[in-house]
Order: sequence, then structure tokens, then C-alpha cells
Amino acid sequence: MSNLYKDPQSSDPFQETNGFNAPFNPPPQLPPTNSKAVASMVLGILAVVIPYLGFIIGIVGIILSSLSLKEINRHGEQGRGMAIAGLVCSIIGTLIYALIIIFLIVVFVLAASSGDNPFSDI
Repeated sequence: MSNLYKDPQSSDPFQETNGFNAPFNPPPQLPPTNSKAVASMVLGILAVVIPYLGFIIGIVGIILSSLSLKEINRHGEQGRGMAIAGLVCSIIGTLIYALIIIFLIVVFVLAASSGDNPFSDI
């Protein structure tokens, strides 16, 4: 009774079947994700979150994301979105902490040149 509903087997001896008379086609293999893209995204997020070290981490994230974008274009790997997100976050983190560092330097220079030295009595 169960053979009544089965289609006839294929006459092609090189075609694999999965038991239900449908050709066995494995799922397509996706290219691997670029590991530098993942690292650049993590460093980009850390560049925004970690105070003062975010400047250095952001520079490393910018370098890694640009390298990963070149590798993704060359090898056809996945991870382009992560590399772009890492680049954007790294640039934002670097700019934020660069502005903070410049502001602190200006404040210290102005305080030192003002002539009012609170430690002169010591």
C-alpha cells in the first residue's frame, strides 16, 4: 500500500536520492565570516564605552575594519556590515575621546598660564 504513492525511481545512476525520490541537494555553503570584521566591531563598541583608552582602541578598530573590508572584497567573505559598524563606532569613539583630551589640555594650559597658583603658599 505504501508503494502505491511513491513516484518511480530516477533512471540516472549518478543522482543521489534521499529516500523520498527527491534529488539530494545539500544546502549551499555560505562563505565564512571575516574574523577581523568581528574584532573591529567589538573594538568599535569598546572605543565608545571605555573612557580615555577608547582613543587608542578606536584607532586600532579603524585599522582593523579597513583591513577587513579589503579582505571581504578580495575573498568574498561575509561580515561587511560588522566591518562598517566597527568603522563607524571606532570613528565616533576616537572623535569623542580626542575632543575630551583636547578640552582637558586646553583647560590645563589656561589654568597654568592664569597666574593664580593655588599651590604657591605651600
